[in-house]
Amino acid sequence: MQSTKTNNGRFFEDFTLNEVIQHAIPRTITAGDCSIYIALYGSRNPLFCSEPFAQSLGYKTTPVDDLLAFHIAFGKTVPDISVNAVANLGYADVRFIQPIFVGDTLSTSSQVIGLKQNSSGKSGVVWVRSTAHNQHNHPVLSWVRWVMVHKNNLDLPATEATIPELPAFVAPENLSLPSRISANNFDNKITGGKYYWEDYQVGERINHAAGLTINDSDHSLATHLYQNNARLHFDDFMMKNSNYGKRLVYGGVAISMCRSLSFDGLENAISVLAINAGTHANPSFANDTIYCATEVLDTWQLTNSDFGALRLRMVGIKNMSPTELTEIKTDKGYHPNVVLDLDYTVAIPKKGNH
Repeated sequence: MQSTKTNNGRFFEDFTLNEVIQHAIPRTITAGDCSIYIALYGSRNPLFCSEPFAQSLGYKTTPVDDLLAFHIAFGKTVPDISVNAVANLGYADVRFIQPIFVGDTLSTSSQVIGLKQNSSGKSGVVWVRSTAHNQHNHPVLSWVRWVMVHKNNLDLPATEATIPELPAFVAPENLSLPSRISANNFDNKITGGKYYWEDYQVGERINHAAGLTINDSDHSLATHLYQNNARLHFDDFMMKNSNYGKRLVYGGVAISMCRSLSFDGLENAISVLAINAGTHANPSFANDTIYCATEVLDTWQLTNSDFGALRLRMVGIKNMSPTELTEIKTDKGYHPNVVLDLDYTVAIPKKGNH
């Protein structure tokens, strides 16, 4: 007798507009998680590894790296949203609401805000707005993402398409920087950076010099760290029969790699305040080498703060130096070596305090 106790995940036809899904398996973040994250990506941001530096800015201790917290919270959604994904397509309106610390426990829920079946009838796009809360039931992260999901019953008719309207970016007045945080004691000898908010100009492009190669074991370990069980990242036997012929690297790996690579030139950008929009332009695979370029899109004052905000475009490029990439995107689409196009906002101290 065959058992039906296993959960094979949701297919496109299993989603209902406006339903709220409470995701299982809350996750308490440990110091071990933070250490493994540094081991995977080599992040050098002292806010997340130097307690005296974090305390000098007004934090009680070192917070958890913004992107580690995001990937962990995101991973909670995968079994219910994207375990049967064709691909994760993009992000919008990602808000880092308050710092997260070792010992905090994250739980995530999602609301379905959009559905659209693809013309092939074999898959569809699902939009969800997800929110992560800590153990005190305080929201700490929220985001919108959209994912292409396989259909299981191809004979089911398409539901009426609903595509949500999303903001182009998180407005400055909606950015969250803890009120107690101050740059008065900011010491740039700790970061190694000499550039402050006033030193960055709209339209400026920084080609970060270093590259990181995606090791097969590292991208698997990273995705396990986030408890992301999407099959296309792990099941090589299944993926041999796909159009790609091999496993895809989780898109969050490229985000974290590029964030670490972009430290050179953005050393004083202490934290991520928002991800305004993001596209995984082309897939990444094991043994690809990732490079990064950053374009300054805007510079914003933050009310009653000695920090400013930089809105940045972070472009991840595989197997090509950023200096060789002249056109990121044309009318025909993204350059085939572009794997990530991420519009995000960071906090950086103003020069006037030093």
